[in-house]
Amino acid sequence: MHTEIERKFLVSGEFLKEAEEATEIVQGYLASNPERTVRVRIKGDKGYITVKGKTTGSGMSRYEWEKEIPAEEARELLTLCEPFPVLKTRYLVPISGHLFEIDVFHGENEGLVIAEIELDSIDEAFEKPSWLGKEVTGDQRYYNSYLSVRPFKNW
Repeated sequence: MHTEIERKFLVSGEFLKEAEEATEIVQGYLASNPERTVRVRIKGDKGYITVKGKTTGSGMSRYEWEKEIPAEEARELLTLCEPFPVLKTRYLVPISGHLFEIDVFHGENEGLVIAEIELDSIDEAFEKPSWLGKEVTGDQRYYNSYLSVRPFKNW
């Protein structure tokens, strides 16, 4: 069992010059219930299936289980998912010993840019770069599972 602790922020500035890597991601949700989600993802040339539990009251932590599957199987499963697949480019930006994952969304969620940081504890301190905007941790509208049903362009 793995518990994920992460915080989410809107991005309000230029981060690209600090990015070390970019990967294209397509993901869909077989189950998008906030109590439990089942995600299918193609990241680069690899497929994954992920089960996530309900988030804690703060929205920072939850159970996560993930397994790599063949990309072809992931493509098949994507046909069974919620109506709006989540398309994004993920940039990795290291800042003072932490790694920010910045998702620039495409398609139905065009215009949305979110930074996530995984932490070892809920109260762990980290440096906040100048491009980090409003915190949206715990705001379900910014969960990818929500975006697969109610895309950003329809807000």
